[in-house]
Amino acid sequence: MKTEFYSAAEGDGVFDRCGEIIRAGGLVAFPTETVYGLGASALSRGAVPKIFAAKGRPSDNPLIVHVAYPDEAEELAVTSPAYYELAERFMPGPLTVILPKKDAVPYEVTAGLDSVGIRCPSHDAAHRLIIAAGVPIAAPSANVSGAPSPTSAAHVMRDMDGRIDAVIDGGECDIGLESTVIALNGRRAKILRPGAVTREDLLEVLEEVTVDPAVKDPSKAGERPSSPGMKYKHYAPRAEFRLVDAEGDGFASYVNALGGKVGAICLGSEAGKFDCFKKYTLGDEDDVRELCHRLFAIFRQADDDGVEVLAARLPDSTGESLALYNRMIRAAGNRITRPGATEE
Repeated sequence: MKTEFYSAAEGDGVFDRCGEIIRAGGLVAFPTETVYGLGASALSRGAVPKIFAAKGRPSDNPLIVHVAYPDEAEELAVTSPAYYELAERFMPGPLTVILPKKDAVPYEVTAGLDSVGIRCPSHDAAHRLIIAAGVPIAAPSANVSGAPSPTSAAHVMRDMDGRIDAVIDGGECDIGLESTVIALNGRRAKILRPGAVTREDLLEVLEEVTVDPAVKDPSKAGERPSSPGMKYKHYAPRAEFRLVDAEGDGFASYVNALGGKVGAICLGSEAGKFDCFKKYTLGDEDDVRELCHRLFAIFRQADDDGVEVLAARLPDSTGESLALYNRMIRAAGNRITRPGATEE
């Protein structure tokens, strides 16, 4: 298969062509504000399995359905007043709401579950593609399963060239981590995957918001995950990723003692403390959004650089940092390194 490559800046013709591919049962990778998605018609039982084949994705890992406008969920799921309150506050945007599905959504999309995740992306290219296709689009991230999610078209081509029909280049993604996923029950919700919309944000609309235990401990996901990213090791570079719980200079001391082709993700202010093969520096200590934005790109760069062990300091697991913690703990295979102690 030859993968067609387009720039979103080329105009309407790009979206007409890629919408045609979607309607014909093909696969198109496209940018969103979070990461690049790999889309197929959410209404086609024949097209959706192609996503799983292209990614090497387990078939019990459900997909998210992307719509152009929040009220398009009516044809796909059983909505509620709380859904529309969330939509008014957070859509278009990086929020996925899991609702009871309607018959229009094939079980191939939901991995056999009677629920479906609905998302309305805010990226202009994603919006235009959904409209041009004329159907809702089922889409996970556009990477080989388990690898870091792609935040640029170049990342997509590295993983998917020759596997899918087309890629739309819409530049670098703004957020860099996947959407927040919540299961909604009345005016209560459970966060199944954290993202840019935080628990604190959701409490501005809902009465109660809890966090699924699997967010911090993937071993608690159970046999049938109700959201993408709950059950399997995800987001990992080829390099061994170590999540290090160390205070003060302890992180730098740990990294420097390793030797070999070791990379460290560190703050620019502390870069001088590291004597290792590669350093990937970030901004200020409190700039969680920058690390979220750059995390997956750093993972991929480390692999390009030949890093064999990549280490990062264990982040906080509250507020905006929860999404970062979630992606890192999965990339590390649910292991935390505590220098001088046994790994968890």
